[in-house]
Amino acid sequence: MKIDIVSVGKIKESYFRGAIEEYSKRLSKYCKLEIIEVSDEKTKENASENEENLVKEKEGERILKNLKEDAYVIALSITGKKLDSVAFSKKLDNLGISGRSHIQFVIGGSLGLHSSVLKRADYELSFSDMTFPHQLMRVILLEQIYRCYRIINREPYHK
Repeated sequence: MKIDIVSVGKIKESYFRGAIEEYSKRLSKYCKLEIIEVSDEKTKENASENEENLVKEKEGERILKNLKEDAYVIALSITGKKLDSVAFSKKLDNLGISGRSHIQFVIGGSLGLHSSVLKRADYELSFSDMTFPHQLMRVILLEQIYRCYRIINREPYHK
């Protein structure tokens, strides 16, 4: 299975980079992982709704350029479906069983994802009603993908 994480912005904090490296290393046993970073747009303080939409549109264009036609795209969105870890592992396992060998997860920038990206997505996934920094979301997503593979392979992992 090939898994891409297409994410807006660079990770500057060393503690996030360390966690991302650790989970990437752990996942190498189970899948081919690639992290694709697209540049973020600067959002001015007190931006209007129209200005914010333009920022999301520009980031969305960059994201869409990296999405592959044959990939199953899962967009992380606060309005998406919530799954527990077991259901998420079944979702990934079923995608593999049904012949979907390339999954691309999409994490938007600080303003979220543009509607064009959500329209392209095959599935919208929410981790919570809460909002998380997109840098932290990358770590959470990698940990949950790793947890999925441990569940799928019936390997122990802390609860």
